[in-house]
Amino acid sequence: MRYFDTHAHIGLIVDDPIEQLIVIQEARQSSVSRLVSICNSLHDFVRVYENLKSASNVYHAVGVSPSEVQNPGKNWTRIIEQSVQLPRVVAVGEIGLDYYRKFGDKKSQIELFITQLDLAAKLNMPVIIHNRDAGHDVLDILRDRLPPKGGILHCYSEDAEYAKKALKLNLYFSFAGNLTYRNARNLHETIGALPTDRILIESESPFMVPADYRGKRNMPKYLPITARYLADMLEIGDEELGVILWENANRFFGLPNE
Repeated sequence: MRYFDTHAHIGLIVDDPIEQLIVIQEARQSSVSRLVSICNSLHDFVRVYENLKSASNVYHAVGVSPSEVQNPGKNWTRIIEQSVQLPRVVAVGEIGLDYYRKFGDKKSQIELFITQLDLAAKLNMPVIIHNRDAGHDVLDILRDRLPPKGGILHCYSEDAEYAKKALKLNLYFSFAGNLTYRNARNLHETIGALPTDRILIESESPFMVPADYRGKRNMPKYLPITARYLADMLEIGDEELGVILWENANRFFGLPNE
């Protein structure tokens, strides 16, 4: 059994480089064989990428999240262009819209999102998409600007009807530990509306801890709990689902299934 954590904020779990490698090792011991490290800012990307250079099972996304819209950094588009050339950088992200926190203004967020979508298309990279209380605008923009390599709607939070619309695009749907919450009916209904070849899972650590560990900081090593819950919902075996999720993630990121 092996799992692919498609979204983990390693730099937010711990700061120390040695402790970050311990987090990765603990994940491997829990059958999380690969993961994608996500950073909200380019400054954090550079730091975490350097810390995890020796971790060959860790892949990286580079981008500017909506939380950084007011200060993306000097020459930030050039930094992304250079960073995608680095080994094991597999996506532009996380990028998107967040109207819940009201980072900057909507216009600025949309401009930042579109610029990075166009940049990902130019660089022939897929994207990892953040959406919080901005579903209508996110989908409208993706209809026109989704890069050919497609995207992941990470930590999916919309309903089944939204998913049916999004399925018309080259999008995957990634579910985190909140799938295990009893009141997450919108997510439970969505699972039933999706083909299994478009489903991914993520830890979204240190956030969205599975219900079994509520009150603790989330870790990639808890990912199998979400996977087992998903297998029960789909009424398929853990091993079968593990293969499906592994193949889906590798297909999306363009990685070998080995």
